[in-house]
Amino acid sequence: MLERIQETAAYLKGKMHTHPETAIILGTGLGSLAGEITEKYEIKYEDIPNFPVSTVEGHSGKLICGKLGDKDILAMQGRFHFYEGYSMKEVTFPVRVMRELGIKTLFVSNASGGTNPDFEIGDLMIITDHINFFRTSAARQEYSLRPAFSGYE
Repeated sequence: MLERIQETAAYLKGKMHTHPETAIILGTGLGSLAGEITEKYEIKYEDIPNFPVSTVEGHSGKLICGKLGDKDILAMQGRFHFYEGYSMKEVTFPVRVMRELGIKTLFVSNASGGTNPDFEIGDLMIITDHINFFRTSAARQEYSLRPAFSGYE
């Protein structure tokens, strides 16, 4: 796995003109933020060695480098899902590559719901935890040093 991460990162370093420390994974509903990125250049997932390809409608399948405000940024426009048939290691592969590229801050967006009746469609929220209904979790298998459900009593 480490060799694949390094191979992918080396390919991307050869294509990148900037050295961002911040990345955003643009999920459903926030994909249009890519239009706000200036001085951008794009790399299609299908051209990146070892990268999965998103099959979900509306996920463009591009890695975008550029500026958001005055900050160098790396953005994934579309991502990969376990329900598409990818393993958790494949789903998390791009995040591992980002770390190898020097990304220090990662924002992940998604379409999500909650049980609070005061939530309305389009509300922005910060998710601090979730219940994992998948039988596997790449994070827990390899990295977690804490219980699966932290923050709840």
